[in-house]
Amino acid sequence: MTFDVVLAIDTSTEQCSVALKKADQWATRAVLAPREHSQLILPLVQEVLAELEVTLADVNALVVGYGPGSFTGVRISVAIAQGLAFSHNIPVIPVSTLTGLAQQAIRVHDARQVVSAIDARMHEVYVAAYREHRGLAVPVCNAQMAGLVDITSQSWWGELDNSQAIVGVGTGWRQYAEQLNACQQVQILEDITLPLAEDLLSWGIQCGKIIAASELEPLYVRNEVAWQKLPGRG
Repeated sequence: MTFDVVLAIDTSTEQCSVALKKADQWATRAVLAPREHSQLILPLVQEVLAELEVTLADVNALVVGYGPGSFTGVRISVAIAQGLAFSHNIPVIPVSTLTGLAQQAIRVHDARQVVSAIDARMHEVYVAAYREHRGLAVPVCNAQMAGLVDITSQSWWGELDNSQAIVGVGTGWRQYAEQLNACQQVQILEDITLPLAEDLLSWGIQCGKIIAASELEPLYVRNEVAWQKLPGRG
């Protein structure tokens, strides 16, 4: 399906970012302000809409970073996306923040194999692995929790090609490189630590699944965290 105007938002991590694509025109914003997402996200949306001279009524699809990440940030991202989608009847495309990181590595560094890791606190990381195919990040495994052990001990590691470079992106690598990369099998890209809405958008419109706003739920990964459904959702 082709979309003329697509908006993407993400507040799942410390970074609040938005992107808008209108045909071949782009407008992007990103602000590192972990405690101000709820105040910043809508003004940033208005900025990119004004830059490309469109309104929310013109938006054909809304891509949202739905986690994993900060519990509060993920909730804000999903709630804002639902509010915008419900009010303007916009279909939603959820994209994992881990996927966004991998897509960023492909865009910026032409990476071929990527392991995304986000600091999950509590001595764990959110992690997923990807291969590049035709410029897009293809998941090797589902997003999951991992302890602070060498990444080569993960069950999916054998699905990657060790004869080619494997890069690591995300705050998990920055925080726990010594533990996760003890065997030195991963090249850590220190310039890619947080996802950007533009990469979520690029991946979402080509590979994402379109859902109704009422179906959108946070991707927490931690099984013990339950999403409180909105009134009327059942």
